Amino acid sequence: MKKYDIAAYIWPSYTGKEPRTRIFWEKGIGEWQSVLSAEARVEGQLLPRKPLWGAVDEADPKVMEFQIKEALRHGVNVFIYDWYWYDRRPFLEQCLDDGFLGAPNNGDMKFYIMWANHDAGCVWDKRNADCDEIIWYGSQPRSEFDRVCDRVIKMYFSRPNYYKIDGCPVFMIYDVANLVRGLGGIDETRDALEHFRALVKNAGFPGLHLQMVVYAENAVNVSGVDSSKKGSSKDIAEMLGFDSVTHYQYAHFVNCDRNYSDIIPDVAAEWERIRTQYSMPYYPHVTIGWDNNPRFTHLTRPIITNNDPQTVKEAFEMAKDYADRFNDVPLITVNSWNEWTEMSYLEPDDVYGYGYLEAIREVFCEE
Repeated sequence: MKKYDIAAYIWPSYTGKEPRTRIFWEKGIGEWQSVLSAEARVEGQLLPRKPLWGAVDEADPKVMEFQIKEALRHGVNVFIYDWYWYDRRPFLEQCLDDGFLGAPNNGDMKFYIMWANHDAGCVWDKRNADCDEIIWYGSQPRSEFDRVCDRVIKMYFSRPNYYKIDGCPVFMIYDVANLVRGLGGIDETRDALEHFRALVKNAGFPGLHLQMVVYAENAVNVSGVDSSKKGSSKDIAEMLGFDSVTHYQYAHFVNCDRNYSDIIPDVAAEWERIRTQYSMPYYPHVTIGWDNNPRFTHLTRPIITNNDPQTVKEAFEMAKDYADRFNDVPLITVNSWNEWTEMSYLEPDDVYGYGYLEAIREVFCEE
């Protein structure tokens, strides 16, 4: 039986243990505050949705012990943690450090880091979601970049369950345009990444596997957090020497204001474009849904409709076929484990139950 690495992104906002979250979610329950107050504003919009496991604190190791068990039981065997560095220090590390790594069974599950280096604005604060003020910049100068490198090598790469490809720790970068902006240009960024690779080798690894989140060429900001995308994703991936690319969300590269079944052919076409035009491997990505309305007090689009588990299962089958045909490493990324405020999650809810998790198990696991 072929084993697949099903890697689900984790958005680590569902905790009150990070003091700086209070400026966004004053009730002290993290972004559950926005999820639980969501309202439907248009026909066909399945809001509010409630988590079957409850509005749990994912920085609690007991909570994550249960979630790890359920993930593995359904074929999800890698977590990709969104990881932040703002104002010269980490942000929202508690779900990873205290919850996941504190769970007694965390060694059964692989994990890796996606540096979510976008700017932090007001979109997390439902009261002020339409303002364009930047609270913290995600772009970092070289001195801060080097601190980030040292931290992730020492705290995470050395763990036996850190996800590696050919022995090399995988480190994903979300907003490469913002990375270049902070470091001062392409040449400076190339130099910083080469230094990162050298540090990883000095730590005893054969190398570093740098993974880039790819957008449509010359993509625009639809999520409310991404910086303006200019220039070719293909060119920048090659200039900076990335080892692989994947996606984070369908909303970054296709029109998502329609039925899920209508989106699938466009996703397949984009995978093929990247496969034939990029010089590094593309690992297929499946998004569960998109509806950012829990973060707003008015209707906002796009909204993916009719993304029931059986329809999403077709995308999982397409990803499996792609991995079988084109990739030596059977890695598939999924948005996401728990993006409730964007309505893109695998965790069971009161509408579809365990349907999305069961779809993964049916496609990728043999009894």
